[in-house]
Amino acid sequence: MGHNHSHDHADNNRTRLAWAFAITASILVAEIIGAIATNSLALLVDAAHMLTDTAGLLLALTAANLIMRKPTVKRTWGFRRAEVLSATLQSALLLAVGIYAAIDAVQRLFEPPEVQPTGLLIFGIVGLLGNVASMWIISGGKNNNLNMRAAFLEVVNDALGSVAVIVAALVITYTGWMRADSIAALLISALIVPRALSLLKETTHILLESTPRGLDLNAVRSHLEGQHGVIAVHDLHASQIASNLPVLTAHIVVKDDMFDADAAGGLLRNLQQCVAAHFEVSIEHSTFQIEPESHRSSELNTQC
Repeated sequence: MGHNHSHDHADNNRTRLAWAFAITASILVAEIIGAIATNSLALLVDAAHMLTDTAGLLLALTAANLIMRKPTVKRTWGFRRAEVLSATLQSALLLAVGIYAAIDAVQRLFEPPEVQPTGLLIFGIVGLLGNVASMWIISGGKNNNLNMRAAFLEVVNDALGSVAVIVAALVITYTGWMRADSIAALLISALIVPRALSLLKETTHILLESTPRGLDLNAVRSHLEGQHGVIAVHDLHASQIASNLPVLTAHIVVKDDMFDADAAGGLLRNLQQCVAAHFEVSIEHSTFQIEPESHRSSELNTQC
């Protein structure tokens, strides 16, 4: 049942991403034409942002398809980490566009070019409508994994960018102040960079196999050592394969008289139930090596 539920989630994610990709790619073509026609930096920056988002959604769609592949003896977790790699690439692309937009906008503040506000307004509205549609499509799966979260973040940033383009067009129309275009580009950059850095920080945290956020390993160690018959816990490690797939391994030292099939089996079940249900981060994939106390003297000192 759990596998089917996960499979349904993956199918829904792929459908959402495919629709969002199609809409975003269409808006990209329209904005490139609009940027050339209106000579607008804000629209050009938003088009560049849209280009990275189109590429990002394509990455997300590819990752969503890879995640569906079954594990093999070569890749025992399948391609589950593809979602993290995809989100990392998407955030890096967003960061690059945000920095480029800021630099170019500052340069244009000193020499603002002539911008055609009517065309800018039209393409800004078209972009906003398309982005809102993509947001609505992806919103249902944005909490499923990092891949979907990154995709949703990209279309949200696009929508905010389109709003900035529309505001710039209105300001130029009613005041003739051409620097509004560059100001809009700076605002778009300011929206992109912090979100890209936040997502990049989260994906890097997983790729470095850091302890899952919200899991206190000291509390885990104390709780495991409090189980009947357990003397010590060492080589305790916790990491994440993907956003919803934390794993944990540990060596459990027990009294010599507990090192038999029945006692060890019961202890193993207790330990697995503990890490799956006792803590805020539920770990269903846990591996424990149970060792008799007499084994400690022959083992290398690998306390973590």
